Amino acid sequence: MTLLELSVEYRAHARALDFRICQLQAVLERTENEDQRLMLNERIHMLSTMLREARELAVLTERYYERGYRRNAKYTL
Repeated sequence: MTLLELSVEYRAHARALDFRICQLQAVLERTENEDQRLMLNERIHMLSTMLREARELAVLTERYYERGYRRNAKYTL
């Protein structure tokens, strides 16, 4: 698998995560139980972090071999 092919996979994961976040936010709006709201907020926060990282990795793998591309320091040694 090439890095470009891998970037497509990261983008697909990002779309799935984004869809799930939207679903959970809709449930959160209808939920009145405070314990459930806290659990939903925690889950949304975790998925949002995963979404951000999937998007960052998609860009990194897409552009890895481009001259002049400044890589995210978070993913370099």
